[in-house]
Amino acid sequence: MAAGLKRDPIVILRIDGEDLQEFVNSPSFEPEMISILTEIESAYEEGLPFKDFILKALEKLTVEQGMPPTSDSWVMSNIVEPALQLCGGHDFKKPVSQETFLMEFKKAAESVAQHLKNQPVIVAHSENTFDGSVIRRLLSNKFELDKTLNAAIEDLPKDRNGKISKEHLRVALDVLAPAAGLPPLGAVEEMDKVIGNVFKMVNADDGKMVREDEFKKIMTEIIGSVMLQLEGNPISVSTNSVVHEPLASSSTLLQPPS
Repeated sequence: MAAGLKRDPIVILRIDGEDLQEFVNSPSFEPEMISILTEIESAYEEGLPFKDFILKALEKLTVEQGMPPTSDSWVMSNIVEPALQLCGGHDFKKPVSQETFLMEFKKAAESVAQHLKNQPVIVAHSENTFDGSVIRRLLSNKFELDKTLNAAIEDLPKDRNGKISKEHLRVALDVLAPAAGLPPLGAVEEMDKVIGNVFKMVNADDGKMVREDEFKKIMTEIIGSVMLQLEGNPISVSTNSVVHEPLASSSTLLQPPS
């Protein structure tokens, strides 16, 4: 994923509980949490303990709402788990009512906010929208397009007649990706689906041998089709990684006791 977003600016966020507390007290809190409840309530009805149910709801919050990524082990053990201790071990009647859920979740979120106030979390945040605009610019510049296509096929194996197997289209697309504003294959799942659909449309996986000019024509058709799909349905991707402070230096550990 990081490779897919390497061209995008990274914003460093200090999450100190203020935004989370603001979200809890905002008019959008109830409707957004009820929407989350609708998504996850079946898990509680199927036997998930209430504390884990609240955790599942916390996992749905974003850094924009003031919640650091719960996938980070430090955040989980130092912020989330201590905050959830106030939920106790008791469960509520199933299905849980909206009122009970909102009241208990608010308690948990406010506890998380307090822990964040005491131990702020630094998060590296990156986001990007793939909307086809870079492909459109590339296709409108014939010189740049030809240069990019030539670079993409330069190192591909050719038979004695100079033909290239269509099975190398994915390799060529990966070489071309930076110039087209696309992530590497495998970096962004939603993009892989779009590209996979386009490959089916142009029979890109039939393994036929084609002339160099035909190969470049197919490449152009592929990125053109990807562009049209992205213009109709742009794909937004964001990543959040906790920035951990270095541990105390070893020199302090080696100092003799006074």
